[in-house]
Amino acid sequence: MNYEPVIGLEVHVQLKTQSKMFCRSRNAEAAEPNLHICEVCTGQPGTLPVINREAVRKAVMVGLALNCEVAEYSKFDRKNYFYPDLPKGYQISQFDMPISGKGHLEVMVNGQARRVGITRAHLEEDAGKLMHPAGANFSLVDYNRAGTPLLEIVSDPDIKGSEDAKAYLQEIQNIVRYLGVSDADMEKGHLRCDANVSLRKTGETGLPNYKVEIKNMNSFKAVAAAIEHEIVRQAGVLDEGSRPVSETRGWLDDKGMTVSQRMKEESQDYRYFPEPDLPVLHFSREWLEEVKRSLPELPAQRKARLVEQLGMAPKDAATLVENKQLSDYLEDVMSELDAWMITEKVQEDAGTKAKYLKLAVTWALGQFSALLNEHKLGALETKVTPENFAELLKLIGMSKVSQLSAKDVFAKMFETGEDPSNLLESMGLAQVSDESLILDVVRKVIAANPKGVEDVKTKGERAFGFLVGQAMKELKGKGNPQMINEMLKKELGA
Repeated sequence: MNYEPVIGLEVHVQLKTQSKMFCRSRNAEAAEPNLHICEVCTGQPGTLPVINREAVRKAVMVGLALNCEVAEYSKFDRKNYFYPDLPKGYQISQFDMPISGKGHLEVMVNGQARRVGITRAHLEEDAGKLMHPAGANFSLVDYNRAGTPLLEIVSDPDIKGSEDAKAYLQEIQNIVRYLGVSDADMEKGHLRCDANVSLRKTGETGLPNYKVEIKNMNSFKAVAAAIEHEIVRQAGVLDEGSRPVSETRGWLDDKGMTVSQRMKEESQDYRYFPEPDLPVLHFSREWLEEVKRSLPELPAQRKARLVEQLGMAPKDAATLVENKQLSDYLEDVMSELDAWMITEKVQEDAGTKAKYLKLAVTWALGQFSALLNEHKLGALETKVTPENFAELLKLIGMSKVSQLSAKDVFAKMFETGEDPSNLLESMGLAQVSDESLILDVVRKVIAANPKGVEDVKTKGERAFGFLVGQAMKELKGKGNPQMINEMLKKELGA
């Protein structure tokens, strides 16, 4: 390409608090419009805002997690603009003294680490929501969302393309979920993203002399697609010898294109001034240290621990930490297995632990994840307890059930939540490990398959699987494959 993109993202995270940012109205999903509203969040004359202490704390937690410089003093400002879903005619936001300043975030893109700078993270109140009934010549306003705490995280223009943007956005989603400050569901509007995209000639430095903001993207896929479309569109304008207009454009997901909405506002257009009804915030060093100590383990820290302490493959660890519920669940499963190995005095050497760790990861990322996706459930919402999951892994590890039969047992566990040992008996899937019975079957298979025996003698290990398969068939898939292998080799050797 003749051009390279210069991209910055504005990520809006809806904080999970009991009440809204400046009033006592509930901050919760509502079954009907205008249910969680009051005089303050609907902008009635004579009302005064009060700062939500928990929203401030959670905003600071995010700032610390993003390696930001948390300010000693911070204040709120009035941002003036006039939309039907903004009842006061202005938004209480932060301008020149945000809670969090410069920071950075490390993201992985195609196996490579990229650092994206953070410009700021400031706290504000959300607007309401406009609804446009089909075929009507009017719009309706739902103020349930008006006044909910919103943290806006503004990146530096360090993002080089759609893959970088997607990775950065997913990492922020993961971080705020690990912190417990937001559900960060893009489809529900808990996490929203605006992308500022412009192009410069390849090899140039400095910022382009225009900027296009893209709105209305409600999924990671939409963010990536909108950026890619806009890069192509702007390159076409530049190739014609023109300069793209600095404007705000909306993404039309069904058409796969952006459309012009309005000219791009600048800070002077909002006529910021300090919010006269709210005090300046002062964060003492002692309080900030207390908040820092309260931070939970973050995704990057968990990934490093899973790799370094448990010996998990980096790729598996990266996949797991992307899903906090599944990662938490697997840690509980491993805790159950550790307790069992200690209590039952099972040999707890590195090989045994590695065997069960690999088994747990394989099942968590395989069969378990497939059922979770099929039923649209989180790991902590299933009927399968970590204790029962660990019990099934023990049965597999001790060769009391085959991998194939274990899948049938697990499907029933997922449906009913029953104990795997009981299901193994009731479903008749217990693995056959009776030596005399397996020996009889092995001798029968050898006698009935002289060509298979001859193939083993001439072709070696490649032909051995046929005889094993015949033995498993005789035992209806319940035979202990290790015992079958050993007895076949012994009998053929004899």
